[in-house]
Amino acid sequence: MIQKDNIAVKIVCFLASVVVVFFLPLYSLVLWISKLLNHEIVWELDDRTGPVRRFLVRNWLGSNATAQQHRIFIYFLLPSFSAFFVFVTVPFLHGLFLSLTNWSGLNTGSEVFIGLQNYVVIFKDARFAYSLYRTVLYSVMNIFAINVVAFFLAILVTQELRFKNIYRAGFFMPNLIGGLVLGYIWQFIFNRALVSASEFFNPSLLISGETALLGLIIVVTWQYAGYIMMIYVAAIQNIPQDLIEASKIDGANAWQRLKTITLPLVAQAFTVSMFLTLVTSFKQFDTVMSLTQGGPGAIMTHWIGSMYGLVEMPVVQSTNLIAINIYQEAFSKYQMGVGQAKAIVFFIFLLAISLLQVYYNKRREVEL
Repeated sequence: MIQKDNIAVKIVCFLASVVVVFFLPLYSLVLWISKLLNHEIVWELDDRTGPVRRFLVRNWLGSNATAQQHRIFIYFLLPSFSAFFVFVTVPFLHGLFLSLTNWSGLNTGSEVFIGLQNYVVIFKDARFAYSLYRTVLYSVMNIFAINVVAFFLAILVTQELRFKNIYRAGFFMPNLIGGLVLGYIWQFIFNRALVSASEFFNPSLLISGETALLGLIIVVTWQYAGYIMMIYVAAIQNIPQDLIEASKIDGANAWQRLKTITLPLVAQAFTVSMFLTLVTSFKQFDTVMSLTQGGPGAIMTHWIGSMYGLVEMPVVQSTNLIAINIYQEAFSKYQMGVGQAKAIVFFIFLLAISLLQVYYNKRREVEL
């Protein structure tokens, strides 16, 4: 019972701190005016003071060093925090409300509150489940491909090569190309250049629903691997050379040095890189839009269709990733409320996956 009370007090203290942070500028103005009038505000604490008030005075409102440091931290954070609150938090909360309405984009200002009906529609939609499945499949393969290619490129360009800086710049260069432009370039390469060059590449990877996802992975890996490579390069260059030289003297070969020295010491870089590639993969939109427009068509995976009681599997878009699905729902079908609900579900799903990934990688860092 005591432990539950402590947890409840901590939750209340946290929520109270959030509220206090919003009113700190006003509170500071009151403190400044009170000093000018020689009437300083003094918070008195005694044995009868409740735990929440004691916490707020000691950490935020009092004149002690801890409270002053916390207030100064918030003051420095205030400009960025204000911009984040206005341009991210407020639109997100407004979007959360709109996901509970029948907003179509054409009835703005006269939306009707319909509760969780949009979410019910989502979870009854087999095409949305298929889109989520393809996004997860694409993300897993893409994360693996990008990090493997980026890591071995980093190993390559940290060797004693004559033109290693030129190689680094060359590998990084594709990341500077915008996703839309990149998609159109590779669409030409897959559909025209490679097909004309050899019969081996005919038909194009983008023609079939079975191989279009592979083509997308190739394009995004080519674009993003150079960027992730720079993270690994920085981590590898921070490895003490004394360890490398000592392992060579002890007779360790390249694989043994990679396994026992390089991988453990760049574990933090793996955590950062996997997080970046995970978020980028799940939010993939522009390259897909210009490369495949969500197509080509394919038959829905049988196990997904059977979950929704479908007798005949419908034709679906094989690269209709979740971001494309949300866009089509909102701006092609004018179902803004349903599209916003899908975006909320996607946000929660991505948040959970990201936290699990960071937690797992942090544990692996300790084990390595």
